[in-house]
Amino acid sequence: MSVDSAPDLLLSPLHEAHVELGATMGAFGGWDMPISYAGAGVVAEHTAVRGTVGIFDVSHLGKASVTGAGAAGFVNSCLSADLEKIGPGQAQYTLCCNTSGGVIDDLIAYLVSEDEVFLVPNAANTADVVAALTQAAPAGIEVRNLHRDFGVIAVQGPLAGEVVAALGLPTDLEYMAWADGGWSDGGGLPVKVRVCRTGYSGEYGFELLPPWGAARGLWDRLVAEAAARSGRPAGLGARDTLRTEMGYPLHGQDLGPSISPVQAGSGWAVGWKKSAFFGRDALLAEKQEGPMRRLRGLEALDRGVLRPHLQVIGADGTAIGETTSGTFSPTLGKGIGLALIDTAAGIQDGDQIAVDVRGRSLRVRVVKPPFVPSHVR
Repeated sequence: MSVDSAPDLLLSPLHEAHVELGATMGAFGGWDMPISYAGAGVVAEHTAVRGTVGIFDVSHLGKASVTGAGAAGFVNSCLSADLEKIGPGQAQYTLCCNTSGGVIDDLIAYLVSEDEVFLVPNAANTADVVAALTQAAPAGIEVRNLHRDFGVIAVQGPLAGEVVAALGLPTDLEYMAWADGGWSDGGGLPVKVRVCRTGYSGEYGFELLPPWGAARGLWDRLVAEAAARSGRPAGLGARDTLRTEMGYPLHGQDLGPSISPVQAGSGWAVGWKKSAFFGRDALLAEKQEGPMRRLRGLEALDRGVLRPHLQVIGADGTAIGETTSGTFSPTLGKGIGLALIDTAAGIQDGDQIAVDVRGRSLRVRVVKPPFVPSHVR
């Protein structure tokens, strides 16, 4: 897609900044978002994040609030992870499941207080998450869709702390902790920016949530500070190669309404001892019985790039699954991917199998992600 946005796509508060930077734009979750930038490209942007720092616009991500007396307890009775394991000022990866145990969305829950939880779901699923919570909410609990009230800018890489600190924002945070800071571009009173020590790259990093109208000024400063450290803006193309190297699931591909957390290897995000959460009975039954398929990592042994929806072939030549994600790993210099593989096939880490790539058999090794070391902490 060209830099001209499609008329039916939503625009980030940073859209004009991307156009000015010569970004190649593309549709993602109903939004017109930068895939990569002129003069760089996916590999250069990926490498910047692994080596110095990259700045991502992820304002397409949803935002919602749940407020009222006992809001945290209500959210805990709906979403999969145990919110009681964290305190105010901490965030948690969690899942909103359906009654069959499939995943409506994976999201981050920011615990503000026992009476307030802030949620960051995926772009295309925000309305569904809000609807599910609203339907379950008792009197006195309010669920609000704040999708276009805040921008989201991710600062990822070894030098991310230097970049964020240069703007006077809080950086002394443990992984998955957050704090509100004040920032001003010099043109007025400071605005509140929520800063969380998380990200989707596998590197040390932060996600910043400024008010929608303040996002452009914050972006420009962050990009300038990154450039002073040999960093650069990065698009969703690099975000995908980075997250695939870490084995992070993408909703709609590696988990979804028909792919449960048990199948996707995301059972660690389920509070199995909780008395209530969406999909609990179905997930407990699947866990006890064992899933029919399981998400596995694949590392190419031959030249070639894995893509989603390719048939996985066992040693005996029979189909045993399908790839869900795939890319070329700039860090490893080879193809990598994720695949849902039938558990009946008895596949183990280290086994050599194959993927049918347009009629060509590409040899792959089954591995346990991440494909490269994690530096999030």
